[in-house]
Amino acid sequence: MASTWNDLDLLLDSPTKPAATAAHRGTITDKANFNASEDAAALRKAIEGLGTDEKTIISILTERTNKQRQLICAAYHQATGRTLKEDLQGDTHGDFEDLLLSLITPANVFDSQEVIKAMKGLGTTDNALIEIFASRTTQQIKALSDAYLAETGKKVTLDLKKEVSGDYGKALLTLAEATREDSTTVDVGKARQEAKVLYEAGEKRWGTDENKFIDILCHRSLAQLRQVLIEYKNISGKTLQESIESEMSGHLEDLLVAIVKCVKSVPAYLAERIHTCMKGLGTDDTTLRRIMVSRSEIDMLDIKAEFKKMYGYSLHSALESETSGEYRKTLLKICGGE
Repeated sequence: MASTWNDLDLLLDSPTKPAATAAHRGTITDKANFNASEDAAALRKAIEGLGTDEKTIISILTERTNKQRQLICAAYHQATGRTLKEDLQGDTHGDFEDLLLSLITPANVFDSQEVIKAMKGLGTTDNALIEIFASRTTQQIKALSDAYLAETGKKVTLDLKKEVSGDYGKALLTLAEATREDSTTVDVGKARQEAKVLYEAGEKRWGTDENKFIDILCHRSLAQLRQVLIEYKNISGKTLQESIESEMSGHLEDLLVAIVKCVKSVPAYLAERIHTCMKGLGTDDTTLRRIMVSRSEIDMLDIKAEFKKMYGYSLHSALESETSGEYRKTLLKICGGE
């Protein structure tokens, strides 16, 4: 696994793509000849008939994009006077129900609900917060924040402040403020200078100046940070990830390492997250569902490729062996073929 993250050559071969280009790497694309009213009628029949027709429900909800699903939800409500969400809740259960409800939720609302869930109850689910804020673009974090404000009446940053603290809290809040630069232009001189700043703030001194790491890793664009990683290796002889892992600990280390991994490859980072959540006894279905649904129209094809490269077997086969029932069928449809 270390070799995947220590190989900086891939940075030179994979320039940052504009969001519009990356959006075409999903397994779910717009359905041709789409008719929301017809789909709503088919779903109504599948739900109201004698016994639930899960096959039709799965087929419709995994073969339409999120935008098209929102139109289906509107048509369903108009035709029945009920929401599709209410009817699915009454007719399905468990992980299968959670997955279907995730599919019919607008993407930014889904992200915002996952953040709310991570902060709810005793203790905070930091791994979920780290994954979401490290892997989302500035635009996605802004959209998440808008949905959070609409749902709770509060700013996400204000609620996060109550849940996280210290340098980790500072870094997470910086990401949540969505102030990362978006430019794809790289300033090599500045990258070299900031790589030196990071080296002198960590490896070269007694004690680590975490503020320097937080400032650079949470504000610079991904394209700029890719160059910083290369320059850092040239100066230090070690990768920035190795330095963070040796100099820091706890959630701050987890967050900064996640950022560095996402700078290298968001799909590889998420492939690793999926593998971790299915490893050992039981599956972390919340994490699995979140990644499968949220990346289905963005980069699921790349996640599948990275998973195969990293672990030697396909994501499809992993889902087949680790999940079951209608839940498995739905995940496999989102995943796409071998």
